[in-house]
Amino acid sequence: MSQPRMSQSLSHPALSAADPELAALVGAEEQLQADTLRLIPSENYVSAAVLEATGTVLQNKYSEGYAGRRYYEGQQNIDQVETLAVERAKAVFGVEHANVQPYSGSPANLAAYLAFAEPGDTVLGMALPMGGHLTHGWGVSATGTWFRGVQYGVRPESALIDFDEVRDLARKERPKIIFCGGTAVPRTIDFAAFGEIAREVDAVLVADIAHIAGLIAGGAHPSPVPHADVISTTTHKTLRGPRGAMLMSRASHAKAVDKAVFPGLQGGPHNHTTAAIAVALREAAAPSFRDYAHAVVANAKALAEALLARGYDLVSGGTDNHLVLIDLTSKEVPGKVAAKALDRAGIVVNYNTVPFDPRKPFDPSGIRIGTPSLTSRGLGTDRMPLVAEWIDRGVQAAAKGDEDALTVIRGEVAELMAAYPAPGLPTA
Repeated sequence: MSQPRMSQSLSHPALSAADPELAALVGAEEQLQADTLRLIPSENYVSAAVLEATGTVLQNKYSEGYAGRRYYEGQQNIDQVETLAVERAKAVFGVEHANVQPYSGSPANLAAYLAFAEPGDTVLGMALPMGGHLTHGWGVSATGTWFRGVQYGVRPESALIDFDEVRDLARKERPKIIFCGGTAVPRTIDFAAFGEIAREVDAVLVADIAHIAGLIAGGAHPSPVPHADVISTTTHKTLRGPRGAMLMSRASHAKAVDKAVFPGLQGGPHNHTTAAIAVALREAAAPSFRDYAHAVVANAKALAEALLARGYDLVSGGTDNHLVLIDLTSKEVPGKVAAKALDRAGIVVNYNTVPFDPRKPFDPSGIRIGTPSLTSRGLGTDRMPLVAEWIDRGVQAAAKGDEDALTVIRGEVAELMAAYPAPGLPTA
């Protein structure tokens, strides 16, 4: 088993003194993140430097506006912080314009609507059950309430995006905006194909790269820059930054994007988050990050192959990126049951719908796993067969209701995790 974390009084002395209850919860989360195998593809470990940046005195500043054009005084340092983040984003992703102020991915996407559409306009996005995101015009989202959402899907036989359907819908519906990207898309996104369709119908193409931004920055996934008008992304996930977001675009769209973010949707930016984004982007520009991005993909491919060898059904048959979507129908274990059992075994995943899922979203047929976090800890392809074995044993234990088996797996997981310290976590 892994060694206990340092006490809260040592790792967070001020917090422990002011609020011992909250400090204890932080310490418990540190222990949990250290001891478990985190396979949720949208999660990661940030560096100690990113963590430090989020806790600086930049938290104390209000800075409505943009660098050199603020509505508050005392911005001498803040303007430089934001400029650093903007210039690093432009360099890492090769874009003409970057806005680093969006609070998160959903507000960033909403800003794209505000910039390029009017309420009631048609938008075309990937259907949520097929791997898309709520903010791509899905009905329960504000984007599907305020705008007319039309959804494309995947081919039943391959689970790959049906570009014939995308093109036919675009020609028929004439959307103002087309979204590409998603939250459960295990294959390479063909940005060129989307760009061709968008140009044909005179739509703005928004590439939502929240999940794959780090892979793009590290050259492990094609970039949307030559094809998309606007690029939306979170700054955590594979990019290993803080919980924030960015909107990037062609120079011709800069004014519309900036106006939509502020004053359109937001007040003052979160300057401590902006600083942490700048740190993460500096890290992403290093050669070692390129190695990391490619290792994430290599691990995902190796894990997918090991699961296939154990008889698991993978949506699209495998993966090209960081994400593997598993259909558990043939294992006769619902995704939610499997996910909760794996959690008790120290393997953190999320239950997820699969394309054409006959089950309800809150009790779906699949689980979604990914390799960003374990790669950040230094696990390589040689460890992926063991990870697949643990998943298999956990699913089998879930089917049998065998809690003792889950306890055994949890001990094995904690022992291995102790050999791979996580970035940013306090050491014993």
